Amino acid sequence: MAQAQMKPRRSNREQLHRLVDLLPRKNLSTARRLLEELKSKDDPVLRAVLNAPFDDEELSEEGEAAIAEGLADYKAGRVVPHEEVRRRSTRRQ
Repeated sequence: MAQAQMKPRRSNREQLHRLVDLLPRKNLSTARRLLEELKSKDDPVLRAVLNAPFDDEELSEEGEAAIAEGLADYKAGRVVPHEEVRRRSTRRQ
């Protein structure tokens, strides 16, 4: 009697790659964000920030002015995306 040939099981990584390949284009950015979030959960600095106690100290006038300035820059488009900052800092090293 001939033995049935067994297909090797795909690894989780291979299955994930296949799922990503099958995703509609409109869902790719959402999938990327979700995967990046999962990856960042292993970051000890991020974990420390997320677990830090809530700061209920009132903002100073300077702090409020800095926030207003940052929001104005954002609304005016005077910002650099995180990916660009990372690219620039990587080039300098």
